[in-house]
Amino acid sequence: MPKELLRLDYSLNDIPAAATSFWNAAKDYRVMAFSGELGAGKTTFIHALCDQLGVTDSVSSPTFALINEYHFDKTGKDRVIYHMDWYRLNSTQEAINAGMEDCLQQDEVLCLIEWPEKAPELLRAPYLHVSISSTDETSRTITVAVYE
Repeated sequence: MPKELLRLDYSLNDIPAAATSFWNAAKDYRVMAFSGELGAGKTTFIHALCDQLGVTDSVSSPTFALINEYHFDKTGKDRVIYHMDWYRLNSTQEAINAGMEDCLQQDEVLCLIEWPEKAPELLRAPYLHVSISSTDETSRTITVAVYE
């Protein structure tokens, strides 16, 4: 049974502060699975999170590449982020063939996954399920649950 870790209401203007609050609560987890309707702001939030972490790589949706790799400095040590988009996947086997499972099994990497519903069997506890929903044109609610 998941337990709620965090709930945030934010406007798109306040997304940097929301990303900071999120990271303060989530930084001990390696795998973060982002769900929400098309256009809810999953990629936008991940971009803000990467900005907060000091990523200097170009952050964009990995919809067609499936996996983007970014880097950030964690107290003098290079850390890797795998930003994955599972939207176009048709099966768990397709995700495995694309290297998703390999990314998830690496130590010391941060995995940010959009559309985890497409291959939920690949998610192993502990991980965070991050749900983003639109409350109006410029406001969002983010709910973070821990699966252990």
